[in-house]
Amino acid sequence: MIVLKRVYEEAASADGKRVLVDRLWPRGLASQDADFDWEKAVAPSDALRMWYGHTPERFAEFTRRYREELTSPDRAEAVERLARLAESGTLTLLTATKDPEHSQAEVLKEVLQERASQSPAT
Repeated sequence: MIVLKRVYEEAASADGKRVLVDRLWPRGLASQDADFDWEKAVAPSDALRMWYGHTPERFAEFTRRYREELTSPDRAEAVERLARLAESGTLTLLTATKDPEHSQAEVLKEVLQERASQSPAT
């Protein structure tokens, strides 16, 4: 199971493995207090992130471009790591954005779910 949460929400035991998927560290959070891992290699490029600017009208195009970026070798390796975590239990993708449903974390969640549904059952 893959869950999406804001990084500022309190951790819950049902969260399983918690991973921040933003490129930038969340404002107001001290790294020594982090109760999650950080996989910034899956974050969109700075150019794409800046172009998108969390403008909901651009989300469809952002999704297309970001999915394309996820196929690059560096990002594909990070996606693979997250897919393995999701296979072993609950994976909670964390983001600092105020609108998680229109964020890279939502797109990444969909990509990981699609990947899991295409994998042969073991």
